[in-house]
Amino acid sequence: MIQRILEKSIRDRLFRGKAVLLMGPRQTGKTTLLHTLFDNEAGVKWLNGDDPETRLLLEEVTTLKWKRILGDCNILVLDEAQRIGDIGLKLKLVTDQIPEVQVVASGSSAFELANRVNEPLTGRKWAFHLFPLSYAEMEAHHSFVEEHKHIPERLVYGYYPEVVNHPGEEQAVLGQLMDSFLYKDILMWERIQKPEKLTRLLQALAFQLGSEVSYHELGQIVDLDNQTVENYITLLEQTFIIFRLPPLSRNLRKELKRKRKIYFYDNGLRNAVIAQFQPLELRQDTGVLWENWLISERKKALHYRGIHANTFFWRTQDQQEIDYIEERDGKMWAYEMKWSAKAKPSFSKTFTQAYPEHELKLIHRDNYYEWLTEG
Repeated sequence: MIQRILEKSIRDRLFRGKAVLLMGPRQTGKTTLLHTLFDNEAGVKWLNGDDPETRLLLEEVTTLKWKRILGDCNILVLDEAQRIGDIGLKLKLVTDQIPEVQVVASGSSAFELANRVNEPLTGRKWAFHLFPLSYAEMEAHHSFVEEHKHIPERLVYGYYPEVVNHPGEEQAVLGQLMDSFLYKDILMWERIQKPEKLTRLLQALAFQLGSEVSYHELGQIVDLDNQTVENYITLLEQTFIIFRLPPLSRNLRKELKRKRKIYFYDNGLRNAVIAQFQPLELRQDTGVLWENWLISERKKALHYRGIHANTFFWRTQDQQEIDYIEERDGKMWAYEMKWSAKAKPSFSKTFTQAYPEHELKLIHRDNYYEWLTEG
């Protein structure tokens, strides 16, 4: 079994007076991770929010009822917790009134679980996001040499566990994942009025991968107003399909201020949206697939290692640009990303003069692993 980096992080947070929340998209291995953590532990009470009997049991729960449910257990594991009404208040009840019990709850969608627990559990929770498998996890699983060999496949098919574990069936698995994401987590959500336009919006984002996008232009493509486009993008972000990268804009009047770049958390899902699974040697978008893969993998690495950074891209109106920037402790780290190790980066003097506290680096096929494993 592939060991997840979060396993140790979660173990280190147990029995420290706060609930542990594990969030992430469907099919990333949340339930598997919970079983790895707790199957061999004594005193664990398992509940599943998908079970109608569990939802009925917790419909009107008091401290006294919680104690009867838990008995002599000291760990409560509640999977698919977003299915339970008023879940935040109910978990707060256990955390506050039965402090000897460690609460661990998982949920498949940020907009479902986080929005229901954030306010009641303010200051009472450790929150973790489980993403698709990461490069660092796969390298640790079967060696650098083996994973390095698979990078061209990862750029096309991504890192979802079911995809990785079923070589030769990647396209079929990704098709099922898309149905799960779009039809279970998004399109059936009561506030989505025009599902076909959401699908077209996702396709437009996939084709504009690595480019600056404006809500107005996207709205013209899919025939939606700017506010609806922004709402849909927020929803896609909250369900861990895409994420936004804002422009760095502080000092220079020519810096871009309004447009955003939008990336996919997983290359496989991006390619499934537009049904393009050609190998790299037959593609025209290898550069942007490499950029998307690197930035999404870096996002995983920062989260799993507890590194807090502001992240941006940089571009001026006269087309000077830097692919990706991290700001930590008042210093900038600027990165250019090239598939070819022979590429020669040219970092803008405008940037280096405007932001003197900086480091510059080219990330390519021969050095990416350091950036994705060492933090």
